[in-house]
Amino acid sequence: MISKSMLTKAGSFIWLFMVVAHLGFSQGKTVTGTVTDSKDGSPVANVSVTVKGTKLGTTTDANGVFRLAVDNNSAVLLISSVGFNRQEVAVGALSDLSVSLVAAQNNLNEVVVVGYGTQRKRDLTGAVATVSAKDFVKGAIQTPEQLIAGKVAGVQVTQGDGRPGSGSRIRIRGGASLSASNDPLIIVDNVPLTSGAGGGNGLNLINPNDIETFTILKDPSAAAIYGSRASNGVIIITTKKGKKGKLKLNFSSQAFLQVPTKTLDVLSGDQMRALIADKKPSMSNLLGTGKLNTNWQDEVLRNAFAQEVNLGIAGAIMNGKLPFRLSGGFLNQDGLILTDNFKRTTGALNLSPSFFNNKLKVDINLKLSQRDVHVAPNVIGGAAGFDPTKPILSGSNRYGGYWEWLESSGLPKDIAPRNPLAEIYLNDNNLKAMRSVGNIQFDYQIPFVKGLRANVNLGYDFSKERGLSTTSDSLAGAYIGKGSFNPYYSENNTKLYDVYLNYVKDIKSINSRVDFMVGHGRQDFKFYSFNNPGRRFNGQIVPGSEPVFINNGEPGYLLISYYSRLNYTIANKYVITLNARTDGSSKYNPKDRWGFFPGGAVAWRVSEENFLKNSKAVSDLKLRVGYGVTGQQEGIAFYGYIPNYSQSNNSALYQLGNQFSPMLRPDAYDANLRWETTANLNAAIDFGFLDNRITGTIEGFLRKTKDLLAVVPVPAGANFANRLLTNIGNIESKGFEFTLNTTPVRTKDFEWNFGVNLTYAIPKITKLLADPDPNYVGIFVGSIGAEATIQRHQVGQRPSNFYPRKQIYDRNGSPIEGLYEDLNRDGLSSDDERYDYNNPEAKYFFGISSNVSYKKFNAGFVMRGSIGNYMYNNVNSSSGVLTSFFNEALGFLGNGSANYLQTGFKQRQLFSDYYIENASFLRMDNINIGYDAGEIAKNVRLRLTANAQNVFVITKYSGLDPEVAGGIDGNIYPRPRTFVIGLNLDF
Repeated sequence: MISKSMLTKAGSFIWLFMVVAHLGFSQGKTVTGTVTDSKDGSPVANVSVTVKGTKLGTTTDANGVFRLAVDNNSAVLLISSVGFNRQEVAVGALSDLSVSLVAAQNNLNEVVVVGYGTQRKRDLTGAVATVSAKDFVKGAIQTPEQLIAGKVAGVQVTQGDGRPGSGSRIRIRGGASLSASNDPLIIVDNVPLTSGAGGGNGLNLINPNDIETFTILKDPSAAAIYGSRASNGVIIITTKKGKKGKLKLNFSSQAFLQVPTKTLDVLSGDQMRALIADKKPSMSNLLGTGKLNTNWQDEVLRNAFAQEVNLGIAGAIMNGKLPFRLSGGFLNQDGLILTDNFKRTTGALNLSPSFFNNKLKVDINLKLSQRDVHVAPNVIGGAAGFDPTKPILSGSNRYGGYWEWLESSGLPKDIAPRNPLAEIYLNDNNLKAMRSVGNIQFDYQIPFVKGLRANVNLGYDFSKERGLSTTSDSLAGAYIGKGSFNPYYSENNTKLYDVYLNYVKDIKSINSRVDFMVGHGRQDFKFYSFNNPGRRFNGQIVPGSEPVFINNGEPGYLLISYYSRLNYTIANKYVITLNARTDGSSKYNPKDRWGFFPGGAVAWRVSEENFLKNSKAVSDLKLRVGYGVTGQQEGIAFYGYIPNYSQSNNSALYQLGNQFSPMLRPDAYDANLRWETTANLNAAIDFGFLDNRITGTIEGFLRKTKDLLAVVPVPAGANFANRLLTNIGNIESKGFEFTLNTTPVRTKDFEWNFGVNLTYAIPKITKLLADPDPNYVGIFVGSIGAEATIQRHQVGQRPSNFYPRKQIYDRNGSPIEGLYEDLNRDGLSSDDERYDYNNPEAKYFFGISSNVSYKKFNAGFVMRGSIGNYMYNNVNSSSGVLTSFFNEALGFLGNGSANYLQTGFKQRQLFSDYYIENASFLRMDNINIGYDAGEIAKNVRLRLTANAQNVFVITKYSGLDPEVAGGIDGNIYPRPRTFVIGLNLDF
């Protein structure tokens, strides 16, 4: 719950809001104006307009319009914007101004966030991509990473599923590890995020409406400055800040409707009756009476509605000395499955005062988030497997009144399918999660050394999740066990300290620029959790089954770092970047605790050479080459190098007399556990033609990871467990990226922007110290049954390759049950004869986006796709067989995949390559339109929007969705199609 102190802070924020609103009004002559681009007359937003010699100022809105109070006619306005030359305009007797800004050549002096500071865009040498708010994906964006889906080459965002608030899997140039984390490091306003209590990528803390820019560091020459946390790339998020100027308020609201797009293909009631009459007529008496055709999937799914509102206020108080931004947001979203609901309340505050004539700049950020979630069970698989000839209700009050398979005694039949609506309404799972992230950063220009700055950053990341999951004793599946009562709690607490010195100097005598930084950081991680169920009958906890709240020992780890970076530019043409970081992590044994992670890159701005400098065709041309090393310590145990004992839960208690006590069991450990390191070579060409109407990048990379951390099987008795995390081998990745952004048409009233990006990435395992056990297939990935896997890791192959048997087909192209290729030609056929066959990860993935604006209207779309990814259809393999439709021994009927009608399989053929399908796809992610209504009242501007998301998918894959992370499609929560209308008001 939100604490009393948090409510007090919220009250303070409201008080600040009211004070600022009062101070925001001023007297004097009011000047209005419009700022446009000199090239085409298009409006320029977010232009700074200040009165020279004062602290009075404002910024232009989306239409380039500003309004500013001045003291007298002698006032002079300073008008400036990133990417344009600054202008001074005398007000005189005018009250309505028209200002045309001239673009600065190539925007080369624009600064880009690169970690521990910024760099000029012209000086970048690594693979760094930036996406700003104007280019974000539009619509009902629930988690921030969806803002850049399909927008950046090399960055693949795969939504977890369709559940409200569900996070996404993010991959930058694919994965670099086998068992350790493959997630990028995410930094928000200079605070590195943990996954947060309850798991996830940590980004559901942030209201997407608060984000200003994403910066992605893709190669280690850029990311090595983050050392052991950057093997999978770095995503730096900068949120919106307050600016000096007039008080501005923004209100936005969206309403959206989400509808199911597809359901699993199973038998109807009529098909079920025909099947039983043909294959098992002796069980016809078990069919439902009448001609019922209950579509259980339709019964558990619904059209879902959601609403979102956001309010922000920004400006400066205390005579312009204290710029600030305060915002709040609320999202209330139902899920497609009945009773599923997600509520999120967010608040953010930024203060950015300056002292000592701007020598000391302070940046204070505070973000609060609370999620209230009712989690419905994912009953899609259960609905697909329940007899379609049965009614929803039984006519009895027993078992909640729902129809269930019962014994003659009236007790539920063992292992029989359960009524999916009963599962929804007789299970209850509510959780409340709170998170707070904040920091205060001091940046001081040391007066006695020109160009030298000291920066101190103090931050924290705290999250907690508390929930209660209960099962009614009326639920058939829980009746004999007398229901359940499962409270759970988790808490993560991270503290951050960073300090660095930065020295920047232009040395005119040798036409050079030096940018040097050196720093030290410390981050302390603590975790706490319990999860130990009890049982409940008739609303009371069963004696002897009370939950035992076991403290997990509050495990944690410490990361200490030293880092530096040198950026040296000669004649604005040649750039050298060197960086280095050393990290010490308590996760590793003392002799291997410290790792050294260097990086370096060079760049040549060819367009600055005399033979191209005045070219009208070539606006920008840069060649880059970089190399860097990063480490890995995410996703592994805290104490994996020492013997460790864990306490058992209620399912493993030891009886001593009448007392039941928890047990202690030893965990597996490797005393020589050491760093996994990744080296990356990157080469690129950045280009711009025709005054940057055409820009892009061609990039190639080679990545090698050694001392791979992986979980492997070990012989019984060799350790405390039969599986162990250890350093096992090497992996190598090769690939390229292509980005192209164009403006084919640009006139005063009309502009068309079109962009495309393409990524090719192929990893290959080059070394494994242990020979993978075929029963575990390298590691236990992609479970399709007890101790059965369909994927493996193998030298010379891509990680997690599918590993099936080669199916034999008849002359009609139908698979023959139980008949497979004799691959080793020994005259025998066995389950050992399997082969590497395709991979769940795409060889190519791409994004296409377009935007058209005409006067006050705009429209656009974003498409995503992948080529060469395959999916194991576990729905068909597990339920598309005759035995899924009835159990003669126990006397009940079920339902299953209609794929049975194509195969005729009687028994499961789990290892058949027939079930591995091409899942390449093209998805229309987003279509959006907008209308800027302009000023509808004094100082009030209105913008209207509408869009559709997940509009269509083109694919050969037969399952619900071709986009399932990991490549095993078992029972995904369906992704909805979403229709959104919204409005935005600026005051």
